[in-house]
Amino acid sequence: MSRKVIITCAVTGNAPFNENHPSFPVTPQEIADSVIEAAAAGAAIAHIHVRDLETKLGTHETEKFVEVVDRVRESSHDIVLNLTAGFGAFFLPDPEDESKGLPESVVLLPEQRVEHLERCRPEIASLDVVTGNQVEGGHDYVYLNTTRSLRKMAELFRDLGVKPELEAFEVGDILFANQMVSEGLVPGELLYQMVLGVNWASPADAETILYMRDKIPSNAHWTAMGIGRMEFPVAAMSVLMGGNVRVGLEDNLYLSKGVFATNGQLVEQAKNMVNMLGFDTATPAEARSILGLRKSS
Repeated sequence: MSRKVIITCAVTGNAPFNENHPSFPVTPQEIADSVIEAAAAGAAIAHIHVRDLETKLGTHETEKFVEVVDRVRESSHDIVLNLTAGFGAFFLPDPEDESKGLPESVVLLPEQRVEHLERCRPEIASLDVVTGNQVEGGHDYVYLNTTRSLRKMAELFRDLGVKPELEAFEVGDILFANQMVSEGLVPGELLYQMVLGVNWASPADAETILYMRDKIPSNAHWTAMGIGRMEFPVAAMSVLMGGNVRVGLEDNLYLSKGVFATNGQLVEQAKNMVNMLGFDTATPAEARSILGLRKSS
């Protein structure tokens, strides 16, 4: 029997985007519609951020998450909900005095970073096991997740019954995720994700995937995902090396060179790729069984 490959669609993200895109989802209704479109196209999991309506950048506003989640749950399309918990770790050092953060910095307490999880009770949420230099929208910043805050967030996830998707940008991130597993902070079926192609983190190539995969517990489920033009090459390598797939407008805006995509089109292309490689794609129900999830409501 062919292994079932789980497709996740990351529908919008936090970062600035090319505003020439004709249908990039920003409002809660647009984001929910994109999740439903991805579900109809064959995605088993939707990874969800929300955005401020004025700036169009990511926000932590709980009511926007609630609106998106409610709209999806009230639809006729089933999909596993995976909410971001990455917001609130953005430290922009003042170039004149790096002991101070610029006003644009957003660093929140772990309890604040999971408030929307308490309200929405998704099946999965991302836990970014990383501290490192990154570049986004022309800003050089530190993505700040200390071992203390990560342990606390893992504890809060566990108490809420939300499975952490352990996002690793470097191999050391996997090692600390493994440490949290050994401490009992991450119970049940394990879910890891390699984030590849981010500036000053890990490159999006086969050698990196193999190296990082071999540091992940052998019984864990995992995905390697690539940024921009490396979205589908990394997705193919992930499948062939035993992992799952993530696509979506958070990571890549294009179906082909110069052709803007929708989330549904990216999922359809991913599903075709998985089938061409000789594998079947998991339904949401099958993804829940594989990952040891109970459907949220």
